[in-house]
Amino acid sequence: MKRLVLAVLWIMTLALSAHAAGDTTTGLADTTVLIVRHGEKPDSGPGLSPQGEARAQAYVAYFQTFMLDGVPFRPDMLVASADSKNSARERLTLAPLSEALKLPIDQRFADREAQGLVAALASETHGKSILIAWHHGQLFKLIKAFGADPKALLPNGKWPDDEFNWVVVLRFDHAGQLIPDSAHIVEEKLPG
Repeated sequence: MKRLVLAVLWIMTLALSAHAAGDTTTGLADTTVLIVRHGEKPDSGPGLSPQGEARAQAYVAYFQTFMLDGVPFRPDMLVASADSKNSARERLTLAPLSEALKLPIDQRFADREAQGLVAALASETHGKSILIAWHHGQLFKLIKAFGADPKALLPNGKWPDDEFNWVVVLRFDHAGQLIPDSAHIVEEKLPG
């Protein structure tokens, strides 16, 4: 809770200083956000199963050559929910890609802190191509926090327990607002 309060205060300070400087654009201006579920989990423990580890390795090639509407999308920011005693899967899903791209993984927010993550991304300077790995039980809240309708994207508004092959695509306009009808799901086509 203390971390969330500090993050909110920091974001408010940034927003006030940006407003005073006349900067009215947000950190999400002209940004594309991709969201994936963490890789498959083992029968017990916070890590990935062998299938999840294979997915994480496959993401190295997949996201370095990923195309959206015929345009290359190469992540320039990686985000994963903070490790917990029950799961490090979100970070582990992006770790091989992080190493390959020489990009750190931002893990400031727990999976239940979707609003805090979106507020931070909306107020900070960062890349325009963001890839997020999140806990599937909280993806509804994350998608909603970005301004999209999870009920329109996900069956019954929930990410299915057995679905690992989806990439949620969210695009934001020059003012940092979600582009109407831009939210959609891409079916992953991983090698192997």
